[in-house]
Amino acid sequence: MTSIAMTVACTKESIDDKVNGLYEKMSQEERIAQLQGIYMTQFFDENDKLDTALCRKLIPNGIGHFSQFALNTRKTADELRDMVAQMQDWLINNTPSGIPALLHEEVLSGIDGYDATVYPQQIGLACSFNPALAEVKTFQTATALRKMGGFQTLSPMVDVVKNPSFNRLEESYGEDAYLSAAMGVAFVKGLQHGNLREGVAACTKHFLGYGGGGDAPEKELMEEILLPHEAIIRTAGSKTVMTGYHAVDGTKCVANKRIQEDILRKYLRYDGIMVSDYGSIEQIDDSLNDVQRAAAAINAGNDVDFPEGNSYKHLQEAIDQGLVSQQTFETAVKRVLRHKAELGLLDSNPKLYESGHITLDTPEERQTAYELATQSVVLLKNDGVLPLCASDDKLKVALVGPNANSMWAMLGDYTYQAMRFFWKQSIEDDQHPKIVNLKMGMEAQKPQGVTLSYSRGCDWTEIVETIVDQSGDPRTAYLKDIQNRMIDSGEEANLDEALKIAAESDVIVAAVGENAILCGENRDRTTLRLPGKQEEFVEKLVATGKPVVLVVFGGRAQVISGLAEKCAAVIQAWYPGEEGGNAVADILYGKVSPSGKLSVSYPAEEIREPICYNTSVEKDSRIAYPFGYGLSYTTFEYSNIMVNGKPASNSQITDDQRMTTADCDARFNISVDVENTGKVDGDEIVQLYVSPDGSNANIRPIQLQGFARVSLKAGEKKTITFGLSPQQLGYYNNGHWSIDAGKYQIKIAASSADIRQQTIVELTGEQHNLDLRTSYFTTVN
Repeated sequence: MTSIAMTVACTKESIDDKVNGLYEKMSQEERIAQLQGIYMTQFFDENDKLDTALCRKLIPNGIGHFSQFALNTRKTADELRDMVAQMQDWLINNTPSGIPALLHEEVLSGIDGYDATVYPQQIGLACSFNPALAEVKTFQTATALRKMGGFQTLSPMVDVVKNPSFNRLEESYGEDAYLSAAMGVAFVKGLQHGNLREGVAACTKHFLGYGGGGDAPEKELMEEILLPHEAIIRTAGSKTVMTGYHAVDGTKCVANKRIQEDILRKYLRYDGIMVSDYGSIEQIDDSLNDVQRAAAAINAGNDVDFPEGNSYKHLQEAIDQGLVSQQTFETAVKRVLRHKAELGLLDSNPKLYESGHITLDTPEERQTAYELATQSVVLLKNDGVLPLCASDDKLKVALVGPNANSMWAMLGDYTYQAMRFFWKQSIEDDQHPKIVNLKMGMEAQKPQGVTLSYSRGCDWTEIVETIVDQSGDPRTAYLKDIQNRMIDSGEEANLDEALKIAAESDVIVAAVGENAILCGENRDRTTLRLPGKQEEFVEKLVATGKPVVLVVFGGRAQVISGLAEKCAAVIQAWYPGEEGGNAVADILYGKVSPSGKLSVSYPAEEIREPICYNTSVEKDSRIAYPFGYGLSYTTFEYSNIMVNGKPASNSQITDDQRMTTADCDARFNISVDVENTGKVDGDEIVQLYVSPDGSNANIRPIQLQGFARVSLKAGEKKTITFGLSPQQLGYYNNGHWSIDAGKYQIKIAASSADIRQQTIVELTGEQHNLDLRTSYFTTVN
């Protein structure tokens, strides 16, 4: 049967009938089990054989979910699939209703599993402004995960993060709601394959405002913080949402009825499942007991207790005490069963995994990782030293710094390697998959005439700088000696040697920044400046008189003011993934022209509060490089802005620049010519911003409402056309989406601070109100 026929056959009515019939046959113990998770690895012996006696003891009534099934073990895809096969076979044949379990895993930058491809971290990937390639990435991820037996992911993280110091900023797409929504929708579409029976289920998190904005004014909360979740749910069909550890209006999100029921289910009309972040139900309120906390969560709308159901094992007591109604409980169980049915787990002969050999990290996946890495890197400064080209057939390059010869420069938090190190105290190698660090990449991609010398010269830190925060995942309380852990580079940092080769070189490449133990979930530092003595080290490199190319790795922007000015070039490389070394090397050598644009406002000083480009069109002295900024090895010229195919006027509005507020299904077609006026091929990211024309305070001073990545050969010109919906000129207004009559500035830009072309459009008529938006993004041709 084709996928289309299968989709038609599995109508909502047939799924509801199946779910209702199954629920009625289940015992109460089986129903409760469907709302709980457990770790699968504990059921297997050292030979990967299932301990059926332990299964009968711990999960006699089945189980809803297996938590982080790939991360918790060092197994090949085939070995892991075989373990999944044994477990699912046991559940189907030895539990009363024979319901398979959902196995979930983190997939933020690829599957958190041994041998799986590691793509660039999300914050860098956002700088690519390339949703199409991001969708390819998650399509590949989902294909591999489903073969292994995984059906559910706990990604993407779509918090709109405006605080530059937030320790989990790297998991996000940055400070802008529109960009976060566009990239998040692509992530989910790739995972779900347009059909849950073929893809895997996505999970948007953390609902709502964990990365900041949870207690923002309602207008900001509903227009910006909510937008990525809203767009993903309404345009990509996401069926799982995870709440955060934080509180909104004084109530923990997992027990917060306003955000789960009023905003998510009533306002957004969401009909999927709600899951808790790991251990968050146990953190609801210290004054409550276990039974009361379980009741608070399920009554607020939370369906599943992750990771091990420690709170929901008390649900029957909560029901018996009258704290939870049978209807509330039944609704939660049926949501989980419906989710399993939509994924195909309740079919009479479900396909729960792939037979035969499973190959991870295929050449196609590595190519995607490489392309995303090259597009994620942002060139912040270049005094002409880049690209590194041999003059008179020779160029001596000194490569130094703590992030030059380490896989930890490539891997951010929520990668298999970082998670294993932090949570399991397990040090993984750089061969599963092959992690190409910068030194490897520069050696392998080295052009003729270039000689490369290397010395580490400096460690990340000399003392422990990490502060472990236990306000998030409560499992940190059980980690041994976590407060004093550092990453061992495995090599000597000889300062004198590094300075010697630097002085003897023509140019110095200094690879600096953070690593996965210095920043990430539950861990942070007290400053945004470079860790340890790295800044002092770079100052000594500058003192040699040789030009310094500063390459900064990490999951957030570092404050490099006072240092960047002394360097000849500055590159923000983020955590670029397994192919990051090759990608950065190719940019350094000029094989690829840099094209990434900042997804954050890059701070010039320590900032520990929300900042965002959209609060003002005036220059902010606290910002070194604005949102949307990034240099190239070529130049681009913008010209000939038009509206609906006619030359646009800023002084006298024509009929082509006018539309009514009620024309919600129509679009202004805004076109602009972009020409590569340099001597090398390159990509430009053309950005469309909207500003009010006049005193309209209902929309922000400037707001991204579209973008296009365009590839141009040297001398080539292309016309880019954006289709802008009147709904994108609207705003949240007391439970509605309102569109006002008035004039609006349309700005075509190379960054939020570099406007190249602009015009005005006008909406006429009365204020038009919608219950919900139906158009979230510009179309691009």
